[in-house]
Amino acid sequence: MKLAYEAKKKTVEVVVNHILKEKDLQDRQKTLVHLTDIMQKYFGNLFEPESFDGARRLILSDGKWLRFLNRALNELDPHVVKTAIMDLGFEAAFSGLQVREDAKAKYHCNIPWAILFDPTSACNLHCTGCWAAEYGHTMNLSYEVMSKIVEQGRDLGVHFYLLTGGEPLIRKADVLRLCHDFPDCEFHAFTNGTLIDEEFCRNMQRVGNLSLSLSLEGFEEVNDSRRGTGTFTKVMRAMDLLHEHGLVFGTSICYTSKNIQTVTSDEFLDMIISKGAWYTWYFHYMPVGNDASVDLLPTQEQREYMVHRVREIRSVEGGKAIFAMDFQNDGQYVEGCVAGGRNYCHINPNGDVEPCVFIHYSGANIKNHNLLECLQQPLFKEYGHYQPFNPNHLRPCPMLENPQYLIRMVHDSGAKSTDMQSPESVEHLCGQCVKYARDWAPTADALWKKVKN
Repeated sequence: MKLAYEAKKKTVEVVVNHILKEKDLQDRQKTLVHLTDIMQKYFGNLFEPESFDGARRLILSDGKWLRFLNRALNELDPHVVKTAIMDLGFEAAFSGLQVREDAKAKYHCNIPWAILFDPTSACNLHCTGCWAAEYGHTMNLSYEVMSKIVEQGRDLGVHFYLLTGGEPLIRKADVLRLCHDFPDCEFHAFTNGTLIDEEFCRNMQRVGNLSLSLSLEGFEEVNDSRRGTGTFTKVMRAMDLLHEHGLVFGTSICYTSKNIQTVTSDEFLDMIISKGAWYTWYFHYMPVGNDASVDLLPTQEQREYMVHRVREIRSVEGGKAIFAMDFQNDGQYVEGCVAGGRNYCHINPNGDVEPCVFIHYSGANIKNHNLLECLQQPLFKEYGHYQPFNPNHLRPCPMLENPQYLIRMVHDSGAKSTDMQSPESVEHLCGQCVKYARDWAPTADALWKKVKN
């Protein structure tokens, strides 16, 4: 098995090297099609044939996404591109999938595609309403614990690790050490962007397997009103540095009732594209914490707008030259809720293994258990039992759109609040979502009939 894996990896690596060297676009197209053929030969049993056919159509077209791909191959650092293709593509999406499927069958639990963990709860900013602050500002995962997460995850087929906090780049040295020690894994940090400098960009080029999402709330006035004066300017400078060094980055945007129009506007998107962003993550505001404001929840009209707008941004024709993802409204493409280890889970800076970055309840801690035991905890088993929580994947979440499920799962599993500052009962958390869930349901059901096919 090891020899077969190494042979497949070497074959893919050779083809990727050819792609990176080719400047003639027609030759590059042919080699990209050849790579698709190889991946289907090796891993065709794991995917529908239509997936590979779609990839070939995209490559042979002269459309927006082929131009996007060619621009990435021309502008990004070659070592960074190769590492991303091998780690996020070959290892995480293809080879690791078979390992994860085998582990699911063997251990009778969800095995995630990605694991999100917090190196620290500390942050150099003090953003209004930050849910991460609910954990406090003094907790850290030691390097040994972070290494344990990645090493044990890799054994289960997990090759993609997302880092948040707090501000993960407060732990720059340890983040880069992880990237160096696990070269067959891809790392992605959600950062406020203010700690990015020339030296860090050079180190990102060196390791090759670290990409970033920079947090923005809108243009300067709105962004700095929440994040602090001068933050927007620092983020713009960080984007310039990342762009100059050919590094992969995008934005992480929490949309609320107050900023939803701005952060999805042509003007805003054109600005971040001009700065070199390749993607934008959109995250629906979640009323997490005893003091969370329900006024920031988008209205049903705003949520409907968001469903249409994100699809418009990334459409094959028109839209924008940036890949947009919406954590809440893209359930259609991943069959509902991805949490509880189904596709991902979250480990907070205290080591508590939670089903989701927004669901602060757990029954296992990585400091006291191995990763597999944490994935087998009762709360995650409850998730696996009930997923999907709704046949309408525009209503995926067991908190925001189906709050009755989260209450039931927390009680039945005996999970405890992991909020270190002000523990929040599951009844309080879900109680803040009941009206939202009721209001969104009829609009979502009507939309689902239109978009599901």
